[in-house]
Amino acid sequence: QVQLVESGGGSVQPGGSLRLSCTTSRDIFTLFSMDWNWYRQAPGKQRELVALITSRSGINYADSVKGRFTISRDNAKNMVYLQMNSLKPEDTAVYYCNLHDDERDYWGQGTQVTVSS
Repeated sequence: QVQLVESGGGSVQPGGSLRLSCTTSRDIFTLFSMDWNWYRQAPGKQRELVALITSRSGINYADSVKGRFTISRDNAKNMVYLQMNSLKPEDTAVYYCNLHDDERDYWGQGTQVTVSS
C-alpha cells in the first residue's frame, strides 16, 4: 500500500510563508498520469480543497488562496509542493496531500499549519 508523507508545516506569523512537500512511500510507475490535490481542515470545519494539479499540469485554486498559494509537481521525484505566501490566520489548518486517479486514491497523514501573531 502506498502512503503519502507530508512535510513543511509549522507555525508562522501573519504575512509569512511556508512550503509544504508531499512524497510517496515508494515509487509509482504511473504517477505521471495521476492528479495531486492539497486539502485542508480547520477545527470544527469540513475538509476543503485548496489546490489541484492534474496529470497534464492543469491547475486550480480555491478562491480563498488564489494569488497567494502555488502548487507544483515533480514527477521525477514523486513529489508535489504547495508554496504558501502572505499567510493569514484563517489559513490555520491541517493540510493533507492526495494522489489519485480513477482506480487509486492515496492520502497523507496531514501536517499542521498555524498562522498566529
